[in-house]
Amino acid sequence: MRNRLPILTLLACTLISVAVCAADKKEKKPRAKKQLINTDPEPSLKEAGFVSLFDGKTLNGWTPKQGTMVFEVKNGEIVGTCSKGPSTFLCTDKEYTDFIFTCETKWEVDGNSGVQVRSRIRKGKNGDIVFGPQVEMEDLAKKGRGWSGGIYGQQCGGWIYPLKAPQHKPLKTAIDRAGWNRMTVKVEGKVFKTWINGLPAAHWVDKENKYPKGFIGLQVHGGKQGIIHWRNLKIKEL
Repeated sequence: MRNRLPILTLLACTLISVAVCAADKKEKKPRAKKQLINTDPEPSLKEAGFVSLFDGKTLNGWTPKQGTMVFEVKNGEIVGTCSKGPSTFLCTDKEYTDFIFTCETKWEVDGNSGVQVRSRIRKGKNGDIVFGPQVEMEDLAKKGRGWSGGIYGQQCGGWIYPLKAPQHKPLKTAIDRAGWNRMTVKVEGKVFKTWINGLPAAHWVDKENKYPKGFIGLQVHGGKQGIIHWRNLKIKEL
């Protein structure tokens, strides 16, 4: 019996240790992140300090990057036409830190789009790659999802802020599929907030400060078809 006691004691300690380790692992298991909700009214777009990013006649101040899609000026609007190949971004030559940006978008032919904010370029095997946060504008083919105003990590991990919360339900019917739609983005410090046609959408905090500064870029997604128009592109630096 005396010889068995140390063995039993060792066995009991081992079982306790295993149980503690299991409990620790259970506690450290990552939990689903709860989304912050944007409840702010859309910033006033009539305040002093806004400047136009588009002169209505030329693409001065903008440069296409990454792909081969064509951007041109027609009737005082920027028009991007989809073709085969990777997505193309018409990007501001200037970089921005804290700002309020707004523009209006319209689809002529179905096509995915979005606006890059605080984005940058990295070198890839086949040339430059645009990466960073993109404020999504849903194309007509995806009208059932309704994530316009969500934030997508372009070439940096996929969806950052999908519009899945109950509070986002009004956004599913906010888009005028035949007309113009206004996107507004406020980026200040590490906080990104978006609005679609005046309705609050995303509220994302870049906790690691991965995207402190960068250009703004208009996206035409790669594919077989798609024609997208932009107008009233304005920015106010904060």
